[in-house]
Amino acid sequence: MPTISPQAQQLERFILEGIPLARSMQLELLAHDGLSLTLGAPLAPNVNDKGCAFGGSLSSLMTLAGWSLIELMLREHGQDCDVFVADSSVRYLAPVWEDLRAEARLQANADPATFLATLNARGKARLQVECLVRTADGTIAATLEARYVSKRRSP
Repeated sequence: MPTISPQAQQLERFILEGIPLARSMQLELLAHDGLSLTLGAPLAPNVNDKGCAFGGSLSSLMTLAGWSLIELMLREHGQDCDVFVADSSVRYLAPVWEDLRAEARLQANADPATFLATLNARGKARLQVECLVRTADGTIAATLEARYVSKRRSP
């Protein structure tokens, strides 16, 4: 298993301490390489009445993965911002019968340099993220496309 940076470990603690839903889901930051981020959660606390993953848990895990990817990027660039999901679209494609893993990455045409330059110039910027959950056999089970807004906090 890849190791995660101290900054990513700190973000995981921040999420678990500050977001009761994440704590209930037993969220765990599994991987981060700067370009993508993977969150996991065990199936047991995220199960529905059919025995597979609850759709709300899948959506929440993907939303948090996208948020975490941007939050870490901002922290790594010394930016103190609030990050919000502005809008998102979720598709459920297949049931998940095992532990959940959501991977987030910037949308193909997203430019982090432009995002950071806009944030520096205007104090606010937007960035598109794509997330997905796969089943154990690699089938895409759920996707999320989301636009996140980052707004610099007042000093």
